[in-house]
Amino acid sequence: MWWRRTLPAAVALLAVSGLGLITVGLTADPATPPRPPADAPRRTEPAPDLVPLPRAAPVLVQITAIGVRAEVVPVGADAAGVLEVPPLDRPTLAGWYRHGVSPGEMGNAVLVGHVDSPAGPAVFFDLGRLRAGEQIQVTRADTQVATFTVDDVRAYPKEHFPTTLVYGPADTAALRLITCGGRFDAATGNYVDNVVVFATRTS
Repeated sequence: MWWRRTLPAAVALLAVSGLGLITVGLTADPATPPRPPADAPRRTEPAPDLVPLPRAAPVLVQITAIGVRAEVVPVGADAAGVLEVPPLDRPTLAGWYRHGVSPGEMGNAVLVGHVDSPAGPAVFFDLGRLRAGEQIQVTRADTQVATFTVDDVRAYPKEHFPTTLVYGPADTAALRLITCGGRFDAATGNYVDNVVVFATRTS
């Protein structure tokens, strides 16, 4: 299939670009997105022996622990290889990297979202509050719901984005959630970090 053949090239471009997400500065005294603690314990339980799901686009992501219930739309990468995100005027949407696997398939499915917008906190503002053991539910276009359990939450400087861990091969059905975080650089209008949630399908 086309998306399988071109995925390595897309990953290479994203690695070069540092996977900078579109971000904007808020007016006067923006709220600071929560940062995951560096010493937070990881979940180490082995992945359950589940039959991988067939390919189907995700349509809804729910994260009860941080109050997220968001529609999911497909996104790709722009001509410069930068990962696209949903339109800034719709900050409550999450985006699915459509050139990768879908949630529930074998491999790493990737969802992205804005951390903020001119209106305030956006869909993934609180990703840094997630902790190992909490659950993420993704409803797919085929009506199946894939449940993932958080293994780890980390913040990375954008120039050291863990491309292989996010987009590389996996021997289980996994999920990666990405947003911006860390310090806001007013000079560039961007946050300096990416927050990444690592999760494994558990039901």
